[in-house]
Amino acid sequence: MTESPQSDPTGPTDPTSTVGDEDLATTWRALWAETSEAIDDRQHARWICEVASSTEPDEFLQSLDEAPTVRMVSHLDAMIARYRTGEPLQYVLGRWAFRRLDLAVDQRVLIPRPETEIVAEVALVIARGFDAERTIIDLGTGSGAIGLALADELPLNGTTVWLTDTSSDALDVARANLAGIGRAAPNVQIAHGSWFDALPLDVVADVIVSNPPYVADASPDLERIVGEWEPASALFAGPDGLDDIRIIIDGAFSRLRSGGWLILEIGHDQGPAVQQLLAAHGYAEAEIRKDLSGLDRIALAQRP
Repeated sequence: MTESPQSDPTGPTDPTSTVGDEDLATTWRALWAETSEAIDDRQHARWICEVASSTEPDEFLQSLDEAPTVRMVSHLDAMIARYRTGEPLQYVLGRWAFRRLDLAVDQRVLIPRPETEIVAEVALVIARGFDAERTIIDLGTGSGAIGLALADELPLNGTTVWLTDTSSDALDVARANLAGIGRAAPNVQIAHGSWFDALPLDVVADVIVSNPPYVADASPDLERIVGEWEPASALFAGPDGLDDIRIIIDGAFSRLRSGGWLILEIGHDQGPAVQQLLAAHGYAEAEIRKDLSGLDRIALAQRP
């Protein structure tokens, strides 16, 4: 589910070792080379150096022969130490790209993934089909990835996006990311609470989208690094991984306008069960779509 940092089979074994000693490196070019050797990944080393130097990619390449400040070197050392303990690169960097956005991410939220970008794309296409006005609810928003991407890419006029989460920590991250979408930010409302309980009673939507917890409690498929670092409350959902999906499918019907759509990210082995749940609750046009790996990943259905 996530890109795993590489271990360093040849470098020093002390995870707190640094590359910033004055007798070893005096420019970002040298620091990049030493960071690459320390973590055994040149591309990851570049991203870490970019964050430490507070530069954008093009700016970093133009500053390779400049000297870092002491604070920059200290930041670089801290990130290398975290990376070498196995912490996911995205958390080490403190940010990750999602569609057109550069999102802040840390251990309070899930790492945004390509599969979820596909979910956002499906929701975006459907939301664009509502011509004059459109209301979208992103349930369990976490970092805000899906909802903020939709707010960013949909028309400014007539768009309202609600972000909900039961975790106040996650909503703090979402609020930080909201500031990064510029002119679309006033179109976004943030609500704290469990699923639909977070929303005012009069809020109904054209599109409800969610990447809910869907991992079975004892799933053998979960990557070790995900289980160790990412928030369990955003991952696990009962013996079959469907506890939260059942709640959403049940509650969404009354929160959708006629003709509105529910879009869910699901586990690769949950397609048939989710399709049955949608049919049993009266949804129409229920469909399961696959991700880039050819696995069941997106469930969508319409309220008649």
